[in-house]
Amino acid sequence: MSNPEVVIRRDGGLGRLTLNRPGALGALTTAMCEAMIAALLEWRGDDGVGAVLIDHAGERGFCAGGDIRALAQSAAGDGRAALGFFAIEYRLDELISTYAKPVITVMDGQVMGGGVGVSLPASYRIATERTRLAMPETGIGLFPDVGAGWFLPKLHGRAGVWLALTGARLGPADCELLGLATDVVASADLPALKAAIAAAPEAVETILAEHEADPGRSPLAAHRDDIDRLFAGASLEAVMAALEAEGSDWARAQLAAMATKSPLSAKVAFRLIAGGLRPASLAEDLELEYRLAARLVMRHDFAEGVRAVIVEKDNRPLWRPASLAEANDALVEQQFAPLPSGEEWTPLAST
Repeated sequence: MSNPEVVIRRDGGLGRLTLNRPGALGALTTAMCEAMIAALLEWRGDDGVGAVLIDHAGERGFCAGGDIRALAQSAAGDGRAALGFFAIEYRLDELISTYAKPVITVMDGQVMGGGVGVSLPASYRIATERTRLAMPETGIGLFPDVGAGWFLPKLHGRAGVWLALTGARLGPADCELLGLATDVVASADLPALKAAIAAAPEAVETILAEHEADPGRSPLAAHRDDIDRLFAGASLEAVMAALEAEGSDWARAQLAAMATKSPLSAKVAFRLIAGGLRPASLAEDLELEYRLAARLVMRHDFAEGVRAVIVEKDNRPLWRPASLAEANDALVEQQFAPLPSGEEWTPLAST
């Protein structure tokens, strides 16, 4: 390929995976995920590769998620390509989480959806002053996936529930505060950082400490108690009632953000993050998330969300069901049910 969507190369002791779709904000395709998996499997047994670094070309963003337009086009038909993408993407995420060598992700710029999926399982997660991390999937009729059911419940207090329901965007200080980023480095310092790690991948922790930047004060810090208190309800309706009773400007802003989301997607997200499912591993969580993805991508709300937010950009989706009451518990539980025999997701074989 003269202009590959992911550039794969060796750089000293580093295996380098560079997302190369700057015009699409690094959005992942099935072919990109397959290429990354192949490289990781090849490097796994290569003693000359001490670590793997995942970054991106261009300055606009690391990865804005999956290729939503392609998913919507597939879902308008038989959906096979969309389900194939989720299956391969989730296998990539699980492979990163179990990789025997350090994986370093550079979360510079926009980091959403699939970008979060290849970042959070990594050993080292580097934010910059340009980082904006979010899980906004409920706004297009999907749900926070790529391991959200594994990672978000582990965040302090109810931060994971808040992120999933509001789609809030986090800067570098917020990411470091919540542990989503392990390190913060100035974007101008990234070339020197990468060169140093390539020269001595075994010294990655020391090198990161030498290049650490001050992210400034976390805007989220002032609201951590509010999040833990107001998002503590046992149901989505209870959370919204608590926010309405609070009546502060901040509480009203959270309600306004949540009001734009698909009711069914929001309830699925709440069940996944706050429902006490407690998967035993990321792989177990991804098996569950694949069931959700296989169903929600084929529903009306995904097509309508893509139309309203991405294609026509009128931001006036007509959700079905249209209310939280209509998105009842029985309908939510249907999305979590096992798939037919032979259709469940499985991770890559360990050998």
